[in-house]
Amino acid sequence: MKFIIYSVKNYYIWRFLFCVAYLVIKFYSNVQVEKLRSALGKYPPGASSPSCSAGNDQENRSSLDFYTGIFGIEKTRIMEIVNQAMEELTKMATAGEPLWIRSVETGREILNYDEYMKEFSIENSSNARPKRSIEASRETGVVFVDLPRLVQSFMDVNQWKEMFPCLISKAATVDVISNGEGPNKNGAVQLMFAELQMLTPMVPTREVYFVRFCKQLSAEQWAIVDVSIEKVEDNIDASLVKCRKRPSGCIIEDKSNGHCKVIWVEHLECQKSPVHTMYRTIVNSGLAFGARHWMATLQLQCERLVFFMATNVPMKDSTGVATLAGRKSILKLAQRMTWNFCRAIGASSYHTWTKVSSKTGEDIRITSRKNLNDPGEPLGVILCAVSSVWLPVSPHVLFDFLRDEAHRSEWDIMSSGGPAQSIANLAKGQDRGNSVAIQASSLKSKLQTSLTLTMKSKENSMWVLQDGCTNAYESMVVYAPVDITGMQSVMTGCDSSNMAILPSGFSILPDGVESRPLVITSRQEEKSTEGGSLLTIAIQILTNTSPTAKLSVESVESVNTLISCTLRNIKTSLQCEDG
Repeated sequence: MKFIIYSVKNYYIWRFLFCVAYLVIKFYSNVQVEKLRSALGKYPPGASSPSCSAGNDQENRSSLDFYTGIFGIEKTRIMEIVNQAMEELTKMATAGEPLWIRSVETGREILNYDEYMKEFSIENSSNARPKRSIEASRETGVVFVDLPRLVQSFMDVNQWKEMFPCLISKAATVDVISNGEGPNKNGAVQLMFAELQMLTPMVPTREVYFVRFCKQLSAEQWAIVDVSIEKVEDNIDASLVKCRKRPSGCIIEDKSNGHCKVIWVEHLECQKSPVHTMYRTIVNSGLAFGARHWMATLQLQCERLVFFMATNVPMKDSTGVATLAGRKSILKLAQRMTWNFCRAIGASSYHTWTKVSSKTGEDIRITSRKNLNDPGEPLGVILCAVSSVWLPVSPHVLFDFLRDEAHRSEWDIMSSGGPAQSIANLAKGQDRGNSVAIQASSLKSKLQTSLTLTMKSKENSMWVLQDGCTNAYESMVVYAPVDITGMQSVMTGCDSSNMAILPSGFSILPDGVESRPLVITSRQEEKSTEGGSLLTIAIQILTNTSPTAKLSVESVESVNTLISCTLRNIKTSLQCEDG
């Protein structure tokens, strides 16, 4: 009897101790979660966290000398994980068949998952997790940038976010585990967070925590690897962890002439979630967040940088602007305009989207925000409306139509008819579609009132700044009405950072349905996918110059009309009306 009583007492003592230990661990985990949240929450929309090189030396020494690891993971264990991830990335980037098999239909490489499991001795640990899908892709390309600058772009979170504005809506360096050595941060390790987006509110964003490791493999080769660590994810709310990175990243090889060869591997494990039927194919196929998308964006941004820095631009590539300073000032303004556009139209948690009914049957989503003190946008209440539709025309045909000033009056209901007048045209890439244009257009009097707030002008004419961007994956046409006097000042080389601009525009994607070519041709544009297009249109207007004003029903109806009429005009011009 005494033995039984003693056993019962021990049972309750051990149970009590277990509960205390559990509460301590839970409290510590919550503290770490709040650390992550505070690291992410202190950066306002449009800003990123400091890079691993930011901060004073004392903070960095404290982080390194006494580092016990996020959520208690020791630094030595993290280094083991990232070194294993680096080995896996190197094999994934260089191996051929049977690990990667090239599709006869599409020409894209497909990961042989059975071979992957065998090669890397991966245990199936996903049984305890919600049902997840695996996305794996690989892409090789050449970029116009020197190796040190490219490595720095990956290790500085600000530069990384700016390099991929269409893909990254938020980014932060949560913790620095190792600073690395030398100017290129060889051996640097940092815990990062990113919110990945598509340029439409109809596809949910992907939030991912991962450790990034930078390593020099040889005199000519560097590697950047990202890998998620389960210990971190297990202590974060499940609602925040919908995507994790298996070893992903790129191998960068210096070609010694201002070029780099890049092999990009993207390997994701994502929680399955409902996707709008229009985007289901492109998302489920892995194209939306795959290596091809990242590579195409990287090539476009590096080429833009080359053209921006160029001093020997041919006259035919820089019409209407007399000075190099004026050219750079205009390109800077156009770049900021496109960055703002990308930030405005995604499904980021920065925005709360409300679905409204359109007059023509399309789904329109609206959101509003208040600009209190950002001089780069008009001050007051800004309304953004977005709609996405499928069109039975190829992406390159749709892009050429929307960017061509001769066709602008066919879809832009702000125009009074007739082609827009070209004021300036600046090339920012080898493809003629990658250019910045300034156009003069007449304004319809009945629409002038609705534009007065945004334009800050009561004239019957306006200038439009337009930025065209196109690559192997997606295209954008972004535009905004601009103050004529202010734009003339920018054209002479004056600083454009305080010029208020409110962009609208289009994002164009292939619909993901890849078809066989009907003819054999040497024309590059005919070799690309000739399927349909996913068109997202976004229109932003300033509804009131007072930030404290309420959003009016009239403003919502006005932007609804703008979206509906613009889409109807595009369908009519391209002969793809419903029915």
